[in-house]
Amino acid sequence: MKKNLLMASVACCLTFGAALNAHAGYLSDMYHEMRPYIGADYVFSHVKFGNPATHMKKNYHSGMVNLGARMYENLGLEVFYQQSGKEKRNHDGEKHSAEFLAYGMDMYGYAPLMCSSLNLIGSLGFANYRFDFRYPDIANKSQNRIGYRAGIGLQYDFTEHFAARVVGRYSYVGMKRVNNLKEITAGLRYTF
Repeated sequence: MKKNLLMASVACCLTFGAALNAHAGYLSDMYHEMRPYIGADYVFSHVKFGNPATHMKKNYHSGMVNLGARMYENLGLEVFYQQSGKEKRNHDGEKHSAEFLAYGMDMYGYAPLMCSSLNLIGSLGFANYRFDFRYPDIANKSQNRIGYRAGIGLQYDFTEHFAARVVGRYSYVGMKRVNNLKEITAGLRYTF
């Protein structure tokens, strides 16, 4: 009985070792195929406001910086930070203003089109959105909420290191004052 138990233990250890070795090879391949990048984007956002913020200006211009890594050819992961400018609007003689910032993570999928330099891209992710409001009913009001994002676009690789990207994105925020954002981003990437 002890010999059978010992043989079974050795067989389990060998099987586990072989599986671990195969997995280590997979991780090693993934590491060699991982290409980190940094990017900067211009973002045009159209915000759908709810009560009591319906009189806010709806279009915003933002800058976004991002860090990411493209794994293999068809998958990428990216973190970003976005900051809008303050947009002001006069409504019935009263001043309204709003601005927002966002940071989060997106997963990207890449599909080559016609040539290996042009890729159709899709993204799914989440972000923490913080809106700062100022209007007559209140002095200042800030709200945070995690929103969910989905996007589709194109990326063109000029060289092995430089690429341009355009993405259309829908973000659901679901706050009382902010329901969603529809955004168009355009920017450059540098891959190390």
